Amino acid sequence: MLWGGDMTEIDTGEGKLYLATVIDLFSRRLLGYAMGAHHDAELVGASLKTASATRGGDVDGVIFHSDRGSEGGFN
Repeated sequence: MLWGGDMTEIDTGEGKLYLATVIDLFSRRLLGYAMGAHHDAELVGASLKTASATRGGDVDGVIFHSDRGSEGGFN
């Protein structure tokens, strides 16, 4: 299994909202997402937890790829 992740910033009338997503790179299915007020590793972790739950908790053998973006620093 190969998963990919990305994060995007959405401008709203109430300020910025951040969206982190995880997709299955073979089926292109959205496996997990999380939204929040902060662009941080906690948000990425929440999207990965959702993706794991979507797959029934079975993440053995999953390879996860995400670029570091312009900010970087997510480990």
